[in-house]
Amino acid sequence: MSPSGGSTAKVGDPAPEISAVDLNGRPVKLSALRGTPVIVNFWASWCVPCRDEMPLLRDELAQHGPDDLAIVGVVFKDQPDAARAFAESFGVTWPSAADPDGAIAKAYRVVAPPQSYFIDRKGILRSIQIGEILQGDFDAQYAAIAQ
Repeated sequence: MSPSGGSTAKVGDPAPEISAVDLNGRPVKLSALRGTPVIVNFWASWCVPCRDEMPLLRDELAQHGPDDLAIVGVVFKDQPDAARAFAESFGVTWPSAADPDGAIAKAYRVVAPPQSYFIDRKGILRSIQIGEILQGDFDAQYAAIAQ
């Protein structure tokens, strides 16, 4: 479940690999999305700002999914049942990787959710959003990875 190579997330470097299983037991592999702009979003069911940004992420994926946008969620210090219920309540359709040992969060240097990483089509981390993503944040950061 841990990221490969022991690398940590730094803007301008390749994003650390995520190789895990999602909340439904299906494999999640970030490198499988190469060629696609990706947002890696760390969230938790107990996180109030996460609740506020989920509708934005859901709506933006619906709008930009045809342009190849992908989102990978990573559950941060949460119980699987609570996380599943949270995802279902917000209509989350993207995979949310379980991170029971915290290795993914450590590789991405996550302090607290929500924290999001904007990765371009080549797998390069272009920006980091600490805290809730607002519409203006999304627009600017998505434009930088959508090219």
